[in-house]
Amino acid sequence: MVIIMIYRKARMTDIGSIQALINDYAEKGLMLPRSLNVLYESLLELTVAEENGQIIGVAGLHIIWENLAEVRSLAVAEKNLGQGIGRTLIKMLLEQAKELGINKVFALTYKQKFFLNCGFFTVSKDDLPHKVWKECINCPKFPNCDEVAVAINL
Repeated sequence: MVIIMIYRKARMTDIGSIQALINDYAEKGLMLPRSLNVLYESLLELTVAEENGQIIGVAGLHIIWENLAEVRSLAVAEKNLGQGIGRTLIKMLLEQAKELGINKVFALTYKQKFFLNCGFFTVSKDDLPHKVWKECINCPKFPNCDEVAVAINL
């Protein structure tokens, strides 16, 4: 069987698969769950990896401020881990950020090593005030978030 891998912007028809992928990790406590409403609202931010018609990876680039964006909802199907899918999705999001004129991208993660291997560096959450006051304040984990903040300058 020939494996056909495509990276593309998400479509409405992908939302169910995207939610299942993200919420599978959320059930394990590895990321925040995403409702259908949130996914529909953020559809234009999402990029997917599709293999033979199946969504096996997703990541989003969410603009926070004039020169700041966040990598969100990065998830790769467990059976496809270690194949470079996450790294490719990150590369694509960083290119999008550059095209938009954004010079700093960050993520809140439990997978610090992965992001460090993609060129990010560890930062204090205190260095991300726009994120904290715009969105983190509404998170059920606030103020006791145990994720690590990482960033990259473009």
